[in-house]
Amino acid sequence: MSSKKINLSSYNSDLIPDASQLKFGIVVSDWNTEITHSLLKGAMDTLKKHGSGEKNIEVIHVPGSFELTFGARLLAEREEFDAILCLGCVIQGETPHFDYICQGVSHGITELNLEYDVPVIFGVLTTGNMQQALDRAGGKHGNKGDEAAITAIKMAALNQES
Repeated sequence: MSSKKINLSSYNSDLIPDASQLKFGIVVSDWNTEITHSLLKGAMDTLKKHGSGEKNIEVIHVPGSFELTFGARLLAEREEFDAILCLGCVIQGETPHFDYICQGVSHGITELNLEYDVPVIFGVLTTGNMQQALDRAGGKHGNKGDEAAITAIKMAALNQES
């Protein structure tokens, strides 16, 4: 479903498991920081809202979205996180660079989910322009960071149940 039709920050909080005993790793891209740091704030606020304390959240920064998978792998190898969130933003330009980065990050995060026993969450905006990114980083369509945090909590709980 297109995020034009939903608010990324809307969810039923009654359906979200308690996150107080969960530990999260967050890898955030420092490219497009106006966007990515807003995603980070959304994710942090949502994790805390559902019980996670700051001591249970570790944030690392990488230069760009392509490097998210390497950062997530470093965290996954430590085997101390219940879920890892990858937060980034790729904005389409005039060259095929956008396609290669989006495909590489998508594939890399999928591979990490298959290789490690920890959910790795895709919290990467892939937009056509800066306004679309702003709209999804705390603007009129909510915050993809909130959505990524909710997904992380749910997947961590699911992983613990199995």
